[in-house]
Amino acid sequence: MALIGLGTPKPSAQAASDANGLIKDSSDQSFKVDVIDASMQTPVLVDFWAPWCGPCRTLTPILEKVVRAAKGKIRLVKINIDAHPAIAGQLRVQSIPAVFAFDKGRPVDGFMGAQPESQIKALVDRLVGSQPTGLDEHLAAAKESLDLGDLGGAAQSYAQAAALDPENPKALAGLARVYVLGGDLEKAKELLATVPTDKTKDSDVMSVQAQIDLMGEVATAGELAPLAAAVAQAPDDLNARFELAKAYIAAGAYADGVEQLLFIINRERDWQENAARMQLLKVFDAAGPLSDVTRNGRRRLSSILFS
Repeated sequence: MALIGLGTPKPSAQAASDANGLIKDSSDQSFKVDVIDASMQTPVLVDFWAPWCGPCRTLTPILEKVVRAAKGKIRLVKINIDAHPAIAGQLRVQSIPAVFAFDKGRPVDGFMGAQPESQIKALVDRLVGSQPTGLDEHLAAAKESLDLGDLGGAAQSYAQAAALDPENPKALAGLARVYVLGGDLEKAKELLATVPTDKTKDSDVMSVQAQIDLMGEVATAGELAPLAAAVAQAPDDLNARFELAKAYIAAGAYADGVEQLLFIINRERDWQENAARMQLLKVFDAAGPLSDVTRNGRRRLSSILFS
C-alpha cells in the first residue's frame, strides 16, 4: 500500500516534540515527511489516538518511555485521528489505540489495543535488532514481564534463559511460577523436580515451592463474593475472615489475603493456636522476601506484635 502525505508537508497543528526530536505529533499532511521519509533512516512507530480514548492515555506514555529508552534507534509519531483521519483510513484502522511500525517506508509490524510495556519493548527490539542475548538479560526481561502480569512474555523469556542454561534454578523457578499463576500446579511441580539437587536452596526455587504448597492448601477455599459479604455483615467473625483470606490467596490476591490475616492477628494474636500468623508466614514465603507484599506485611506484623 502506497501511503503519501495529503498535500504539501507542513508542521502539525500540535507540533509537540521532545528535545531530541524522537517523539512528535504529526498530521495527514506531514505524514510523508514525518513517517515515510523518516523511516528510511530510522524505524518509526505511529500511534493513532484520540482525546476521548481512555486506553490511548495509558498506552502513549508507555510508548514514549520505550522510545526514549532506545536512545535514537527508533522514533514515535502521534496522530490524532479526530483531527487527521485520512491516513488512519488508508491503513484501515478499525479501533484505537492502534500502533503501526514503519521501516524503509513501509508498515512492517504493529498492534491494536493497549499492550504491556514488555510487548512494546519486544516490538522495538525486533525493529532495531537488539534482542536479549545473555542469560541475565533474559532473566531480567522475564521478571519485568512477570511484574507486569504478562505471563506469555515471561514464559518466553524464562524459556530462552533455560535454553542457555538448562539447569539454571532461576529460569526453571520462573517457568514454574508462570505455571502456578496460570493455574497449572502439576506442570509447575514437574518443572521444579528438574532443578538439580544442589540448587534447590536457591531463593526463587524455595519461593515457588512455598507458593505451590500454599496454593495446594487453599485449593478448597470458598467463593470470594459470598465470603466477602459474610465478613461485611459480621466484621468480628474471625473464622469468616480467615476463610476470606484463603479465598484471596487462592485467587492470587496476596495483598488482600494479608490484610485479612493481619486484622485477625491484631484482634487476637494467638487466634486458633496462631493459625492466622502461620498462614501469613506462608504467604510471605510464597511471595518472596523482596516482594512488596512481604516487606509491607512483615513491617505491619512487627508493629502489631511489638506495640
